[in-house]
Amino acid sequence: MAERPEDVAPVFADRFNSGDPAAVAELYEEGAVFVPSPGTPLTGADAHAANARFMALGLPIKVAPRHVYTSGDLALLIVDWVIEGEAAEGPVRVEGTATDVARRGPDGRWRYVLDNPSGTAASGA
Repeated sequence: MAERPEDVAPVFADRFNSGDPAAVAELYEEGAVFVPSPGTPLTGADAHAANARFMALGLPIKVAPRHVYTSGDLALLIVDWVIEGEAAEGPVRVEGTATDVARRGPDGRWRYVLDNPSGTAASGA
């Protein structure tokens, strides 16, 4: 688990690359929002299933935190990321700049409250 807000993205990458969706789900607060595509906020089991679909590509994610801004128990994370490689259906490259919010819980660990991998990308609406 992330001990500091700067650790949230690297810990996420380690767990994502482990291939274990349950390990990734532990990095989210109960009720956290995951936005797998612009304009599609998901929570709970739907959010975890959407994350698992990214993981099902069987390709590693690479993260490069750009900025981490912290105020008390909240942190805004701006993180460049890419999933790329050769999948069963051919070459894959999915990338973005995430705008995420993490919160320090009562146990001192940081977890996602909002995970928006597409950042400011506009929705089709």
